[in-house]
Amino acid sequence: MSLKSVTLAAVTAASASAALAEEVRVYNWSDYIDESLLAKFEEETGIKLIYDVFDSNELLETKMLAGGSGYDVVVPTGSFMARQIEAGAFQKLDPSKLSNLGNMWDTISTRTALYDPGNEYSINYMWGTTGIGSNAAKVKDALGEDAPVDSLALVFDPANMEKLAECGVYFLDAPDEIIPAALKYIGEDPNSQDVKIIAKAEAVLQAVRPYVQKFHSSEYINALANGEICVAVGWSGDILQARDRAAEAENGVEISYHAPKEGALMWFDQMAIPVDAPNPDAAHKFLNFMMDAHNMAAASNYVYYANGNKASQEFLEADVIEDPAIYPDAATLENLYIKEAYPIKAQRTATRLWTKVKSGT
Repeated sequence: MSLKSVTLAAVTAASASAALAEEVRVYNWSDYIDESLLAKFEEETGIKLIYDVFDSNELLETKMLAGGSGYDVVVPTGSFMARQIEAGAFQKLDPSKLSNLGNMWDTISTRTALYDPGNEYSINYMWGTTGIGSNAAKVKDALGEDAPVDSLALVFDPANMEKLAECGVYFLDAPDEIIPAALKYIGEDPNSQDVKIIAKAEAVLQAVRPYVQKFHSSEYINALANGEICVAVGWSGDILQARDRAAEAENGVEISYHAPKEGALMWFDQMAIPVDAPNPDAAHKFLNFMMDAHNMAAASNYVYYANGNKASQEFLEADVIEDPAIYPDAATLENLYIKEAYPIKAQRTATRLWTKVKSGT
């Protein structure tokens, strides 16, 4: 081998090593992506992807507001992200590095602008509703044929919950979602930032607290699918995942999801780049990768959540795009509400209230 050939080989090896040495760190919700996409990103870019998961906005917010999280891409829910943007936790996106921005859906972008004006700091990953998942047979056994499975009364009426406790009920460990639902149940504004209004949710929640088996934001998926519980207040896609896991297991468990007829929370999970991200260039590459129509469709087809990417819709499977529990019809959309971030005083009230409810004190 000539000296020239040896030198060229060394340069090539060094370049390959440098490419493999580059990494991007992503922090996303658990059970929230088709993992084959992670390998595909690495293959297409040569960038090593380190992918960690969390299951509560509160945990993510603690990391973001403390700074130095070490992540390049994180996925906060819109109402939390708004507060984090104000605190300077994120950097503005560089549109010149996001060639797939044109794939985004203006219907969703208009709504996410409530949290991120101009969508300067984030792109929508997934969106959905918070509602009620139920095991049809067990709920029928507990409450009879007329069980209000499409109503907040199923989980906020103590008489119903006392009976359902025998087959198991989980609630999300998410005060920003459960408190507004409790307010909606008693006819108050779920988006209220008045501490006196927020405080009214405590009586509703304490009345059913003895019958809630667990507050957790991911374990209810398998618990529903396996028939270990009969009701979960959870996120639409998670409950639909439970439905499909039960069907695949052929265990006889039939799960249904309902956005409560009184109105359900519509939420948005946004991909954003921390202000101190170690590798913002790679972060932009990951965001652009996820905005590819085929990639975003693959993610939605796997997790059973709607996404904010209009171009992806032609590649969605029929049981996703045609399922009104995932992509609601116009009437249901009209009945959904959006929650803004709590200001500091209201957040303190909500946090104290939630701590009391979870502890049962």
